[in-house]
Amino acid sequence: MSDTSTVVIAGDCGPTHGPAEGYPIEGYTELVQPVLEKANFRFVNCMRTYSTRGVKSDHAPQVCQPVEMSKLFTGGLFDAVTMSNNHSYDAGPDALVDTRDLLMESGVQVTGAGRNLAEARQPAIVERNGVRVGYLGYTSVGAAGSDAGPQKPGVTNVRVKTTYETRGPHQPVRVHTEPNADDLRRLIEDVTALRSQADVVILAFHSGVIRLPRVISDYQVTVAHAAIDAGADMVVCHAPHIPKAIEVYKGKVVFYSLGVFAMTKSFAAPSWTNEPAWAHGAVRNHTDLDPTYPLMPYGKDCTLGLLAKAEVSKNGIGRVSFLPMTFDERYRPQVLLRDDKRFDDFVAYMEWVSEDMPHRFEVVGDEVLITG
Repeated sequence: MSDTSTVVIAGDCGPTHGPAEGYPIEGYTELVQPVLEKANFRFVNCMRTYSTRGVKSDHAPQVCQPVEMSKLFTGGLFDAVTMSNNHSYDAGPDALVDTRDLLMESGVQVTGAGRNLAEARQPAIVERNGVRVGYLGYTSVGAAGSDAGPQKPGVTNVRVKTTYETRGPHQPVRVHTEPNADDLRRLIEDVTALRSQADVVILAFHSGVIRLPRVISDYQVTVAHAAIDAGADMVVCHAPHIPKAIEVYKGKVVFYSLGVFAMTKSFAAPSWTNEPAWAHGAVRNHTDLDPTYPLMPYGKDCTLGLLAKAEVSKNGIGRVSFLPMTFDERYRPQVLLRDDKRFDDFVAYMEWVSEDMPHRFEVVGDEVLITG
């Protein structure tokens, strides 16, 4: 593919430990910085808010961060972020708006959140080398009350209906999920509109079952396929904090979870402290915490992450691959090279989580090429 540029997309980002705790802000990106700097477009999911007006909530006090911690996003390594996630509203509407304004004023475009629904629906459109890449943010795990409205700050949310199929006491319950038709229609409208404004359309969809390996929700597949049918060139999901399946649908790649890019948190989810392991549905089953990484309390697989990479041109997306990534003891993401034994283990893991999803992986250099 001639005259191409590269897009690199990272997952959940928002560490809560800074210089006061011995973690320089620039340290979180120093190992992966060369990869980011080589890319023409760099996108990521912003999981925290940065404001002096933030309200600390009991269930997510880590979300309200000092403004100086925003340097991870404003330091020149990212072109755009999505704020459509389950935490952007936790510190209140003022903190959400302040964070959006702070990033925009620093030259980082924002999608998925705003002072009203119209602003939240705006995509980030970045142009490099004559190529326009559109990045659109949506979520399905937004907290109750976090939806943006005509006159209300918030995020772009696709509500989900959940039903349960009981199959007797000796079998697990089958959980069925489907997106709200009106919300999905709005997402499709935004994808269609963006299709006319950009050479490449990427949907960032914050969604999915957190921490549990392999499990993909029905609604995620429905939304991803609908977005591609509407003109999206690629779908990247995040929220589970661990890597999940990769699917090739109609020649387009869907990443069902990129996992963590840079995240720390001082406390584990209540399910690890309040629910015994034998309790049906307990999150901790098969996802015990890794004692080596006490500040990443998302399950052992959270120390694996993906960087999605795509070659793009005015003709759309060409080659799509992923870069395997893990973390050192300082919680710094680092891209694994082919001669590292962990590289092969990572690829094997991705084959396992992608079972029954149409895909083919081929190792090319230090990347894993994705084809149908």
